[in-house]
Formats: sequence, C-alpha cells, structure tokens
Amino acid sequence: MSTTGQIIRCKAAVSWEAGKPLVMEEVEVAPPQKHEVRIKILFTSLCHTDVYFWEAKGQTPLFPRIFGHEAGGIVESVGEGVTDLQPGDHVLPIFTGECGDCPHCHSEESNMCDLLRINTERGGMIHDGESRFSINGKPIHHFLGTSTFSEYTVVHSGQVAKINPDAPLDKVCIVSCGLSTGLGATLNVAKPKKGQSVAIFGLGAVGLAAAEGARIAGASRIIGVDLNPSRFDQAKKFGVTEFVNPKDHDKPVQQVIAEMTNGGVDRSVECTGSVQAMIQAFECVHDGWGVAVLVGVPSKDDAFKSHPMNFLNERTLKGTFFGNYKPKTDIPGVVEKYMNKELELEKFITHTVPFSEINKAFDYMLKGESIRCIITMGA
Repeated sequence: MSTTGQIIRCKAAVSWEAGKPLVMEEVEVAPPQKHEVRIKILFTSLCHTDVYFWEAKGQTPLFPRIFGHEAGGIVESVGEGVTDLQPGDHVLPIFTGECGDCPHCHSEESNMCDLLRINTERGGMIHDGESRFSINGKPIHHFLGTSTFSEYTVVHSGQVAKINPDAPLDKVCIVSCGLSTGLGATLNVAKPKKGQSVAIFGLGAVGLAAAEGARIAGASRIIGVDLNPSRFDQAKKFGVTEFVNPKDHDKPVQQVIAEMTNGGVDRSVECTGSVQAMIQAFECVHDGWGVAVLVGVPSKDDAFKSHPMNFLNERTLKGTFFGNYKPKTDIPGVVEKYMNKELELEKFITHTVPFSEINKAFDYMLKGESIRCIITMGA
C-alpha cells in the first residue's frame, strides 16, 4: 500500500482523563516495528473492561490513552519478521496473544502466553516500550496492546488472528474478547455433556456467551442466576430455561439450585467476579461429577473460602482465561462456527453507533441497556 512505512494521520477517540467523555482527535500512527502489524480498524465494540479502566477504579490510571480491544479490520502493513500476515488480510486484534515459542504456547492445555499475556499496565509496545500513537509529538498510551478506538492501530503480530475474509467484520468483531471468554469457558473448560444441566452466574455479555455455549453443547437445563430481574427475558434468547434471583430466597442460592436439580447441577460457570457468587457456583454443583468454572475477575484483596469436604466429595473447581482459546490458533475456528450457523452472534449486538458518537456506547453500557454496541469506523 502507498502508506507502507509512512506515518498515518487518522481519527482516534482519546481518553484524556478518567471518566471523562472521549475526545475525537487527529493522531499520528507510526509504522509497525519488528513483529508488529498496522491494522485499519473497520468495526470495534465496547467491552466492560474498557469502561472499567476508563473509570480508573482500582488500578493505576494511565492517561491519555486510546482504549478498545474488540474489533475487526484489515492489515495495512507489516513490520520486520512478520511472515504469517500480509496487507489485505482480514483480522481480529486480541487483548492477549500467542508467541508460539513459550512453554504455554507449546502446551495443548494452556493459552497463557508468557510474552503476550494480558497486561493492563503497559502503555507502549513490547518491542521497545514506545507508543506508536502521538499528537503533536506527545505520545498517547496504548491499551492491552490493541487500542482499537482508532481508525488505524499497531498490534504485535502474536495478538492478531487471521480470519475468513468472507466473515462480516461488523458481526465477528465481538468474537475477539467477551464472547469467546464465555463461550470457551463452557465448551472448552466446563464441557457439559448433551442433556446435562448448567448454571450460569451473571447474565452480562460473558454470561450470555457461556449460556450460548451450554445451548450449543445440548444442555437440557440452563439456569441463569442474576440479581437483575430485567436480564431474564433477554437471556431466553441464549438458551436459558430457568432463572434464579438470589434476592428472592431466604436460603443460600446454592441450596436453592441443589433442591431444583436433585442434588446440584452438572456444571456451573461463574461470570460476575463476585467471590460470593464464586462460592455459590462451586457449592451448587453435584457431588461425584460436578464441575464449576470461574471466569469473573475478583478484586485484588478477595479470598475464596469453601469447606475441603466439597473437594473430597468429588466436586471440581476450575479457572479459565479467555475461554482457554489460543488467539491465533483457535479464534479463526470460532469465526467458522458463526459462518457455519452453529453460533449466533446477531443477538449479542443490541446497538450500533458511528465512530463520531462513540460516547453513546459508554452511555448504553453504563445504563445497562446494551450487551454489545458496534462502533462503525469512518462514520
């Protein structure tokens, strides 16, 4: 392309300070360096993680910053050493990566790459620690190595999944974070068998994706657990068959679920980050074969407490990161599930806004009105 090796000037939604509306700015995007690619972002969506770090609650604030990590786009140019991607490839940038060389990448059981694992503190690129974004010479911090709230971004090649060019980027962009996290937690980690029962704790985007995984697996009962009763109607579209609001009961919710299911569900997936919900999810599975999977991220000082007999009675507790998907190896296959009509994505997309109105996406999420809001770049 004519822009290869050149600085690109484009629009980006810059967060200058915590909790304040993003500002549309003209930024300079440097060419990709070693093991990096520059991507033209066509569609991006807002994830709760963006909002959490934009609000700067409970972590070190890093501003000015370009947020965004769920997106789809086209490779514009590649840096030195990149051999598996080329200009014109349709790709999803991913907040975590797969270097291909570390013990985790060589393990069939892990997706937690030593080099490219999620790092919320890093504001520059791994190669040299520098930012590829600037305004009038002043660097703008990256976010999760993706920064997709920009018409062009630079990403480490190990964080880029090459996908089917026929896949609609305005749909499959949501595969790059929350959807895969929930879906994989069920399909890859909980692994319910056809006809089994599954409890999902938390019916936000990740929990609904976990329910979608249970539906695909053929679960006979999918019990949604949430404190917000307005989420229950929506959850039916994702295969949820029954609902439990812990506030409606004067006994522990794990006891309620055990009574509903003759001793406990076969599998449970916790998607809230609440330690209380984690305990409930573990203690509501059936002894002998029950498996509970933790997805939600707790506060740093939280501690999990449960009686050891729960383990001795052959309940299993597992954790997962990004649904145990390896970004480059596995995410193209998730896109193919959508292309083969095994996976429904449209029902996750509740709103669409032009890039110029990106702050509306934050409003929708803060009000609890959206599952996923697609932001159309160049609009």
